[in-house]
Amino acid sequence: MSLHSEILEQPQRLAAVLERQRAEVERIAREIHSRGIQYIFLAARGTSDNAGRYANYLFGGHNRIAVALATPSLFTFYKKPPRLEGSLVVGISQSGQSPDIVSVLDEGHRQGCLTLAITNEPGSPLAKAADFVLDIMAGPELATAATKTYTNELMVLAMLSAALEPESDRWGQLAQVPAWADKALSLDLAVEQAAQRYRYMQQCVVIGRGYNYSTAFEWALKLKELTYTMAEPYSSADFLHGPIAMVGGGFPVLAIAPCGAVSDSVLELLTNLKQDLKAELVVISDRDEALALAQSAFRIPAGIPEWLTPMVSIVPAQLFAYHLTLIKGFEPDHPRVIHKVTETR
Repeated sequence: MSLHSEILEQPQRLAAVLERQRAEVERIAREIHSRGIQYIFLAARGTSDNAGRYANYLFGGHNRIAVALATPSLFTFYKKPPRLEGSLVVGISQSGQSPDIVSVLDEGHRQGCLTLAITNEPGSPLAKAADFVLDIMAGPELATAATKTYTNELMVLAMLSAALEPESDRWGQLAQVPAWADKALSLDLAVEQAAQRYRYMQQCVVIGRGYNYSTAFEWALKLKELTYTMAEPYSSADFLHGPIAMVGGGFPVLAIAPCGAVSDSVLELLTNLKQDLKAELVVISDRDEALALAQSAFRIPAGIPEWLTPMVSIVPAQLFAYHLTLIKGFEPDHPRVIHKVTETR
């Protein structure tokens, strides 16, 4: 199994977790309602931290539940954890091995909070520390860079958000995600051909906003991990507060710009970058105006509700990072220095 095959496996893995974990997700949602949870306190690292960025928009926008992203060093090195009363304490980790993430759930338990582990390893230390466990059911992920575990983390979070709002039609929308992801995989050859253009790219920025703020961070992380490119993620709003000054003619800007509430804002920035600053644009979108601005354009399926676009828009981004890695002559399955399991403290 290779990184490429794991990327291609995502539609099946998304369908499996959606089918097999719904009952458990709904059971957890009932417990959250019964506890009168006021907010979610979420701990994660790396790719899982980007899933946490998605959760910030997801639960805030759909469930009116604020999400606070933990600072695990307060629990480990500083020994000064914040008060967590009234919260659901969530740890997200593919391996469930990081002691600092486990320490956050341990403290949540000590303070009498409901705790939840979201992991691909239901027998891990993180799972053992939690009241509830959601197995993301991504199957073995052997490549160092996370792909299918990331999209399945997003799916489990989206399922929990839907279960907390049982009168909505969001389950029907979720059921379409595997097919949308499968259609995005049809971009594989086009992405491979387009990536040739960026063989010598050493630095870039990655732009996303709203739900796809998480996608910008995850795409940038994949470029750093696999291609060793200095890729910095920004929201389109933050980018205007100074960083835009670095852009000159031919500077690479990669953007995720699907239709949605923030779409016009991102489009306005891309238009400025292309027409006024002559930037080199790589755009993932379902919007004609955004795609028309790009030197390299990747169209995702139309009609995806904005809250679900991160599970689809990341697919061409993963393919782009994979193919660029090969073009640059690097090893995609086992990049230098980093390891599959990182146990931070």
